[in-house]
Amino acid sequence: MVVNFTIVPIGEGSNLSTHIAKILKIVDESGLNYKLHAMGTILEGEWDKVIKLIETCHKSVLQNSDRVLTTITIDDHKGQTNRITGKVESVERKACKKLERA
Repeated sequence: MVVNFTIVPIGEGSNLSTHIAKILKIVDESGLNYKLHAMGTILEGEWDKVIKLIETCHKSVLQNSDRVLTTITIDDHKGQTNRITGKVESVERKACKKLERA
């Protein structure tokens, strides 16, 4: 399954890169496939491992903030793997074909 998640400490100002860097370290150490992007992080893995990792990240931020907003979007497609890059490559192939025809 592929999961996009965003964790935002509330009341910590507008510069969150230090908080995000701490979360990314936890994600990186998990061994799960991931990709950081401008609005969150995409993970790929089994349900229990992904949900546990997000919970760990959420609780880590909550240790230093009074309030934390965590948003999770799940795309669970049975039997599919390598979807973080595969989904993007599929769209890009289709877009390139259309551009070539134009």
